[in-house]
Amino acid sequence: MEKSINSNNSAHMGRKIERIRRLRGFSQTQLGERLGGMSKQAVSKLEQSEKLDDEKIERVAEALEVTVEGLKKYHEDQVLYNTINFYDSSGVSASGICCNNIENLNTFDIHQAMSLYEKLIAGERLKAEKLRKDKQ
Repeated sequence: MEKSINSNNSAHMGRKIERIRRLRGFSQTQLGERLGGMSKQAVSKLEQSEKLDDEKIERVAEALEVTVEGLKKYHEDQVLYNTINFYDSSGVSASGICCNNIENLNTFDIHQAMSLYEKLIAGERLKAEKLRKDKQ
């Protein structure tokens, strides 16, 4: 793999790493451990670096449990936008909480559901019988 300096995104790569690290809930020490025993000071220096080679970006992305593309294209405004608008675009609303709007997300046919429940009930009956016998 050819090493190249990240130039496709002009934003400060170290700041992106710091922001994502904080969003993921990792301390600099924890990220350092995930990067193979890197010291807290080395992680701090990494977060101050404006540009990093692709190999280092891949290692950091793996340690942060994000994709390389996600790390490279991370933009705080987009995260804020998605966070603010998440519920609006998901169809979740507080008005549906008190209503009788019950949406059935079940993909079972009614006969399949009845069969499944009957099997579950039969299993529970067997357990109850076994407990009764053990108790006697």
